[in-house]
Amino acid sequence: MSNDDSIDVEVAYALPDKQMIIPLKVAPGTTALEAARQSGIAERFGGLDLENARLGVFSKVVAPKQVLQPGDRVEIYRPLKVDPKEVRKARAARVKERKAKAGDGPEGGTD
Repeated sequence: MSNDDSIDVEVAYALPDKQMIIPLKVAPGTTALEAARQSGIAERFGGLDLENARLGVFSKVVAPKQVLQPGDRVEIYRPLKVDPKEVRKARAARVKERKAKAGDGPEGGTD
């Protein structure tokens, strides 16, 4: 493929201890999933399942069949280990508990 019938894109994936951005030339009309496959990134990260991964372009979730534009960066998102709503509820409960305990002391607590 010559330069005039291809577009430049990137494919990105990150783990807590390893990150990778792979520049890639693809044919016009290439989808996000096709670019991820063509990048070979799945072979560099054991256990990465491109077929079921959520994909995005510049922090916006897109369908795997999203056609890429020149300069797009396909991001492969890891599944969440914990629901963010549950994390917020747990944090709020801890704060409430701390405030209740602080109010039980002789000084009335100034948390």
